[in-house]
Amino acid sequence: MNGDRLAEAIGLVGHAVDAEGIGGVLKARIQDFRVEEISSKISLDPKGRFTAAIITLTNWETNRFVTRLAKACGISRNRIFFAGTKDKRAVTKQAFVIDAPQKKVAQVTMPDVEIEILGRTHQKLGFGNHKGNRFTIIARGCSHPDGSPMTDDEAMANVASIEKDMAEAVGPNLFPNWIGPQRFGAGRPVTPVVGRHVITGDFEGAVMAYLGMEGFSEKPNVAAFRTYIRENGAVAEALEIIPDWLGFERDMLKHIVAKPDDWVGAFRNLPNNLQLMTVHSLQSVAFNKTVKARIDAGLTLATPVEGDLVGRIDDAGQLETSSLVRTDERTLPRIARNCELGRLAVTGQLPGGSVEKASGVSGDIEQGVIEKMGLSDANWEVEKIRRLTTKGTRRALVTGFTEFQVEPVPKAGEETMGEKWTDGVKEGDRWHPEGACLRFRFILPSGSYATTLLREFMRSPLHQL
Repeated sequence: MNGDRLAEAIGLVGHAVDAEGIGGVLKARIQDFRVEEISSKISLDPKGRFTAAIITLTNWETNRFVTRLAKACGISRNRIFFAGTKDKRAVTKQAFVIDAPQKKVAQVTMPDVEIEILGRTHQKLGFGNHKGNRFTIIARGCSHPDGSPMTDDEAMANVASIEKDMAEAVGPNLFPNWIGPQRFGAGRPVTPVVGRHVITGDFEGAVMAYLGMEGFSEKPNVAAFRTYIRENGAVAEALEIIPDWLGFERDMLKHIVAKPDDWVGAFRNLPNNLQLMTVHSLQSVAFNKTVKARIDAGLTLATPVEGDLVGRIDDAGQLETSSLVRTDERTLPRIARNCELGRLAVTGQLPGGSVEKASGVSGDIEQGVIEKMGLSDANWEVEKIRRLTTKGTRRALVTGFTEFQVEPVPKAGEETMGEKWTDGVKEGDRWHPEGACLRFRFILPSGSYATTLLREFMRSPLHQL
């Protein structure tokens, strides 16, 4: 089953509580998935170097949009700043800061792009430099595990039951802080595979994996290109069959054809943030597996045990990693109380060269994950691209959701639906065209994933999310 293969590949297995869920499909229509960034305040100044804008994208992958915007403005893509990548098959609204004249940005026209100029600013945006995201998402075709359609009342009752059980198991308005499939490349979780090559200095392996690794549900011409690469290598003939929209792959392939054996140079054709994401995604698999291992061991995620590392949660719901505290017998009651109040959070590993590690049973769990992943000897140093070296960090095991609302909505006309829906139910799917449709509304802090909250309620294979 594609979703199960994807889940296993990225460590996204297990749930906060046992439940039937509602099944269903996300993103059956692009407009069913809406994300509005809750931006940090941008200080405007008429003499500012940069142009600040709010940009609404419909069905655009963030990195590909930035590449197109940079070309339209006649600048390097490294002169465009934003706080986070969003889902592709969605309507997204977020702030951008662009190192280009305001008039130049205002003249940019692209399909399915709306640019609202805010003004000039001296302020750049960095990754995670926003307060959170507001989501409005519709799950369509809710069904029972046997595939039969679920009524509105049944779906609403299941959601209410899971919300109640999750509040008792994890905490009110909390859920496991899983790292979602979009971090890894939904449908082709290639980034952690590339990241494993990067941290061992094997850039040929990294490039070949990015070019040739098989996806779970790619279009036939893409699958044919990747098969050709696996069978023939990175050769000039592959440029004749590469699909137009595989821009990053094309740039990497052109480089290695022109400069054989310059695998580091070929890898550098990926945008800087995507290069970094390959390493981060490998860390993210370890984190997801740590969450699952802790659940399997019968430990709660929100309540600390001796040896856990806990950190303060700031007003924006973000973990402060600079001053982690290790719990011991003496401090455990006080720290547990502060975790219950939402002031502190138990953390899990995003491994690296010098990350602080939990001790006791939690430390054993984390080390067991590292050993099973074959990363015990990794030092996480990338000598040929030093900025990819990582010390590692910690991530809260749980995260919060606020302003949570759910309501039934009418079924949409078939003529408005996308391929995921019109192709029909396939083996291993869990949805039904006559099933209930529910609209979810909620806010998440930056760095948390809507799909991982909704999978707690849906229990569908990942390829349906």
